[in-house]
Amino acid sequence: MKHTITLIPGDGTGPEVVEAARRALEATGVEFQWEVVNAGASALEKEGSLLPERLFASIRKNKVALKGPTTTPVGTGFRSVNVALRKTLDLYACLRPCRSYPGIPSRYENVDIIIVRENTEDLYAGFEFAEGTPEAEKLLSFISKSIGETARKDSGISLKLISETASRRIAKFAFEYARTNGRKKVSVVHKANIMKFSDGLFLNVVRDVARAYPDIEFEDRIVDNLCAQLVQRPHQFDVLVLPNLYGDIVSDLCAGLVGGLGVAPGANIGDEIAIFEPTHGSAPKYTGLNKVNPTAMILSGVMMLRYINEKVAADRLEAAVAEVIAEGKSVTYDLKPGRDATTAVGTSEMTDAIIAKLSEGASSKVSG
Repeated sequence: MKHTITLIPGDGTGPEVVEAARRALEATGVEFQWEVVNAGASALEKEGSLLPERLFASIRKNKVALKGPTTTPVGTGFRSVNVALRKTLDLYACLRPCRSYPGIPSRYENVDIIIVRENTEDLYAGFEFAEGTPEAEKLLSFISKSIGETARKDSGISLKLISETASRRIAKFAFEYARTNGRKKVSVVHKANIMKFSDGLFLNVVRDVARAYPDIEFEDRIVDNLCAQLVQRPHQFDVLVLPNLYGDIVSDLCAGLVGGLGVAPGANIGDEIAIFEPTHGSAPKYTGLNKVNPTAMILSGVMMLRYINEKVAADRLEAAVAEVIAEGKSVTYDLKPGRDATTAVGTSEMTDAIIAKLSEGASSKVSG
């Protein structure tokens, strides 16, 4: 079966790592038809829009996209290309696995944590009012009259909105993911001891959903305590479900536990559409240098393979990535002990090594 996928090269080093992922995915033997459409700064330059309408048309038609990191130019009016994509397509679940692979320089071994981040609400929803505007002054006056508390008149305002609807669907996503993938525990992360009506709502809804999954252990963690526990004993955690802001911060923390953003894949998933992309940014200073680590992008492709039910190919590709990293020969500078660039290879050479491992695996199966 041939899969039609929207391919978004992105900006900066995006085209390099996307090309690496494309080559690795095709080397699995799975058939793809790629519809190439861009987003971000490169799309703005060529088409006059950060998010061209034909991009949305392609994603809505194909239902699945593989996306490189994008750059949001300063002064465009967009807060983030990624946020706009997620909100427009209602990609409410951000899924970020953080897994240790032998050979990656890290303080920890055998970490395997899944971040499930609510993607549409919280402070990232964009309900903001600039300091000194009539709207901000009106809101501050309303707050003063409603609750008797005064705020400084020179305040900028961001509203933290958390709904029962969004909380319930992300909680169900987390528990269904845990059950489907043989995970044992879900931890809900919050600051409900202070923010009782927003985080408190999130916590109560996740607690309610947890009752329908008696086979999965459930606990709650205050976010600051969670961060302390993660850097002391990360192995106690399995699946974490968090509101938007905490999820963004904690997913980067967990990436740091397993070697950094260069090995951290991700996906943004809705009821009908999914976009797979690495956690890292576009790293424009490395553009065209054939230097950046393709692992996060390729592992995002592995997540995509599982999503489209090409699970055997996904397992083979992940195993090939793991073998190359474990050997430590054909890897980029950030995967070398002490970041030793003298023995490192480039993006394309590491991809060649991963493809060679795929071929070796296929040959051994034939000969066996």
